[in-house]
Amino acid sequence: MPAHRAFRTGTPRRVATLSVHTSPLDQPGAGDAGGMNVYIVEASRRLAARGIAVDIFTRATSSDLPPVVEMSPGVTVRHVNAGPFEGLGKEELPAQLCAFTAAVLREEAQHEPGYYDVVHSHYWLSGQVGWLARDRWSVPLIHTAHTLAKVKNEALADGDRPEPRARVIGEEQVVAEADRLIANTDEEARQLVRLYGADPARTLVVPPGVDLDRFAPGSRAAARRAVGMPEDAVVLLFVGRIQPLKAPDVLLHAAAQLLVDDPALRSRLRVHVVGAPSGSGLDAPEQLQKLAGSLGIADVVTFFPPQPPERLADHYRAADVTVVPSHNESFGLVALESQACGTPVVAAAVGGLPTAVHDGVSGVLVAGHDPGDYATAVRAVLARRELLAAGARRHAGRFSWDRTADALVEAYTAAARDMATAPARPARERLLAPLRVLPSVQVAR
Repeated sequence: MPAHRAFRTGTPRRVATLSVHTSPLDQPGAGDAGGMNVYIVEASRRLAARGIAVDIFTRATSSDLPPVVEMSPGVTVRHVNAGPFEGLGKEELPAQLCAFTAAVLREEAQHEPGYYDVVHSHYWLSGQVGWLARDRWSVPLIHTAHTLAKVKNEALADGDRPEPRARVIGEEQVVAEADRLIANTDEEARQLVRLYGADPARTLVVPPGVDLDRFAPGSRAAARRAVGMPEDAVVLLFVGRIQPLKAPDVLLHAAAQLLVDDPALRSRLRVHVVGAPSGSGLDAPEQLQKLAGSLGIADVVTFFPPQPPERLADHYRAADVTVVPSHNESFGLVALESQACGTPVVAAAVGGLPTAVHDGVSGVLVAGHDPGDYATAVRAVLARRELLAAGARRHAGRFSWDRTADALVEAYTAAARDMATAPARPARERLLAPLRVLPSVQVAR
């Protein structure tokens, strides 16, 4: 067997992780950074702790970024030049995939064949790059979609833009080519099979985790002092990117309904929104503030920019309820982080949220997006908060990034074993050699 096809049947040594459109170094909650960024960071750190080196390739968005950053021991972020540094939207990135792919292949070509054991792509843009890298290197392609265009288009928020046909086609291609598809939940796995024709045997469910050391119960009084709120306040929290998909408007309408039902609550009610405009929310970046004014609740709503993890944990601990009214979530890490801090959740019964939230035990799930239903659910949680807080901590304790990393290693190993025993694809054999004649080519910076 050629050196480039010889797989170590034990633990892989090095993983090429692809994150084209958003960097793991970006602050979640703004721009295109969100749960996927957290996933890549935390999973990569746990893989490195198991002795697996991780190189994360991401697009450079500033000329000030160094070409290579050691994110943590064993985890290296490589900034790839692909298109203008700034002013390039996610919808414009497909035209830059050739440039991105060339840089990834040139980096690998500077090493001996077999340098990477696995390619793990995140989101469909990365999957397109991983598809070619897999064929050139003859290593398995593991793909995590994080969100799916067909699923999003089935549950669009009012005024939100549907995902383009080009993305749907791109996702279909990646699903067909990937050696393993990693789904966050059973529901996502079913969606991949039903909507994309994924092979059930190659579709694995690997739930994300939560950092149970960082997101843990603590003094609510201290947390409230840290975020500047009265101790007797009734606090509703939203954390996430401000865009129609995440439906923060539902929370504001629900808060207004709570005040209609109980005007005396106004002196104590606080609604905290942590995040920044993103996606189609950039079309009207102040729309949520204007909505608060039109609903007559601007005096009880406070907007915070995206917070680093330590500060975010204080916001969770300070809140009575975290509300996650999204129209779609592949999982819902915000819900899990909140519960790990002992704060129950009111969430939409969509996507992965029924997995992230144990209905009636760690919070309440709501069918649909009627603000009145959310107001009712919030009141139900407030009436049983202490019991639900205990259930929230227990439920979150079932999830950990260590378990996620262990499952990923198993997926990598099984996929590589299958590849090692399967006949080589003719297309791959044709693709293996060309770049090797240019070992001195440097990565574009």
